[in-house]
Amino acid sequence: MTTLDSITTSDTRTALRFITCGSVDDGKSTLIGRLLVDSRAVLQDQLAGIARGAGADLALLTDGLQAEREQGITIDVAWRYFNTATRKFIIGDAPGHEQYTRNMVTAASQADAAVVLVDATKLDWPRADVSLLPQTRRHALLLQLLRVPSIVFAVNKLDAVADPALAYRHIGGALQAFAEQAGIAAVATVPVSALQGWNVVDAGPRDPHWCGHAGPTLLEILQRLPVTPRETGLPLAFPVQWVEKFPSSSDTSQGRRVFWGRVATGRVAAGTPVQLLPSGQQALVAQVLDHARAPGAIAAGHSAGIVLDRELDVSRGDWIVAAPAPATAIDDFDDAPPTPAWSTTSELAVTIAWLDDEPLVAGRVYWALHGHRWVKARVRRVVERLDIQTLAREPAAQLEPNAIGRVELALQEAIPATAFARSRTLGSLILVDTASHRTAGAVLLN
Repeated sequence: MTTLDSITTSDTRTALRFITCGSVDDGKSTLIGRLLVDSRAVLQDQLAGIARGAGADLALLTDGLQAEREQGITIDVAWRYFNTATRKFIIGDAPGHEQYTRNMVTAASQADAAVVLVDATKLDWPRADVSLLPQTRRHALLLQLLRVPSIVFAVNKLDAVADPALAYRHIGGALQAFAEQAGIAAVATVPVSALQGWNVVDAGPRDPHWCGHAGPTLLEILQRLPVTPRETGLPLAFPVQWVEKFPSSSDTSQGRRVFWGRVATGRVAAGTPVQLLPSGQQALVAQVLDHARAPGAIAAGHSAGIVLDRELDVSRGDWIVAAPAPATAIDDFDDAPPTPAWSTTSELAVTIAWLDDEPLVAGRVYWALHGHRWVKARVRRVVERLDIQTLAREPAAQLEPNAIGRVELALQEAIPATAFARSRTLGSLILVDTASHRTAGAVLLN
């Protein structure tokens, strides 16, 4: 694993959005509580509200639902905010129970980084070949599939084992072996005790080399992690979220409709030639408005209002994309045309993290949400399943709840799509059960 010096630092003026994940009762909520308390982000009256006997139950700072407090588990993602002298943070407490994996996936899809907690007391740490818990492996694989840029492993509860240095060495070795086998580029592995506060914000128990770890604390690592880069290197792609009609007397839009949304890729400015999908009609951008309705160019990751130079039929769910370059004669037959940034297609080969309680089988029909567009999707074939223990891919006829596998989908309408490795927005969609309206699967285009 890496050290703090080898972590590439980006613009730390931008808030870092990260989540904690792992198995049930690994100490995720307690870790977040420790970060909030030791960074002085909790008021005295909040501390008084979580007092338990001589101490405080730090997990109650994030476990706000009544069912969470009664059962002692995290069910929904709780987002909290805190800052240090050098950076702001948005932190999410993701559930560890398999039943709520869909909540963890939702949180991870928005995260710049993730801290995967491993409870040392649950593992046979005296063994050099210690085995990790299935949910720890599953969450790490999901983070990799969702392209979370920075993954940190934190070995927790080392204050509760007889030989913390040996436990950290063996568990850290197992994590490194698993990460290398799975192709997970983890930025660091750190020993912590969320309950005692060791190596979270402050150093270990009066020992800078606690557990043989002379590196940074968890917070020091988080302060150096990069945010997810905006997809500005791709051509324009803009999913229309809302259509606003101004009266003809309005100077803001010259009486034309304004199409609002968030720029997914590229940038948009007045004069940009665009194409509308699925209609295929083309137009020029007459004006671009920011969130305050001020005109100007807008880049990926920011909200914008687009006014076209002529009236066209555009609705919520449509896409405004960069117009294709005009065809030109190829002088040299050895020269191939450039690969397009995306293509419109209704046949998809995808990787799915299956989240529904019912297995995924061929022939089932779901709603698919891509950007803001809903289309019907039929499962043509389940190709294979990933064994989270061996990481082997094996043929499968169905995907059970919380399984990860490859599937072929057929959509009722074509969508602008590209591989998820190229664009997190264009390359992802979700499947929703048509009857229960529950999120059934997280889909990543191959």
